[in-house]
Amino acid sequence: MTSPVVFGFLSSLTLIAAIGTQNAFVLRQGIRREHVAAVVALCTVSDVVLIVAGIAGFGALVTTHPEALSVARFGGAAFLIGYGALAARRAVRPSALTPSEEGPARLVGVLLTCAALTWLNPHVYLDTVVLLGALANEHREDRWLFGVGAVTASAVWFVCLGFGARRLAGLFSSPMTWRVLDALIAVTMIGLGITLALG
Repeated sequence: MTSPVVFGFLSSLTLIAAIGTQNAFVLRQGIRREHVAAVVALCTVSDVVLIVAGIAGFGALVTTHPEALSVARFGGAAFLIGYGALAARRAVRPSALTPSEEGPARLVGVLLTCAALTWLNPHVYLDTVVLLGALANEHREDRWLFGVGAVTASAVWFVCLGFGARRLAGLFSSPMTWRVLDALIAVTMIGLGITLALG
C-alpha cells in the first residue's frame, strides 16, 4: 500500500505540473533570472496555505458556497485576458523581448502579478483546496502526512521550474525565442481566461 506521504506527493505533482498561467509566469521569471527566489517562495507558500486549508476542511465550505468561486472566476478571467494581452504585445514588439533591452521589473510588481495569477485563479482552489483536501481527508488520521507529501511536491516543482529555467538562458538569448514564448503565454492565458469566463 502506498504511504500517504508518497500518495500526497504524486497527487500534488500531477496537478501542479500541468501547463498553466502560474507555471508560465514562473518559467518566464526563471529564464529572465528576475526575482526567482521570491517568486518560487510566494508560489510555494501559497500552495501550503491552500493545501492546509483544504485538509482542515475549507474545501467543503467552498463547495457549499459556489458564489465565491463565481466571483473569483470572472475576476480571474479578466486578469488572465489582460495579462495575455500584455504577453501578446511583448511578442509583437521585438524591442521588449531581450532582457538587456527591457529593464528589470520591480520586485513588488512581480510579486503582485504572481499573487494575482495564483489567488485569482479558481482552478487553484479546485485543485488544491477541494481536490487535494478531499483526497487528504480520505486518509483520515493520516491526512496530514498526505499534506506533507503534497506540500513537498509543490516546493520541489517550483524550485525546479524557477531555477531550472536558467539552463534555457542561452536558448532565450534570441529575440525570436522570446517572441515564441510570449506568444505561447499569450495564447495560453487568453484561452484560459475565455474558458473561465464562459464557465
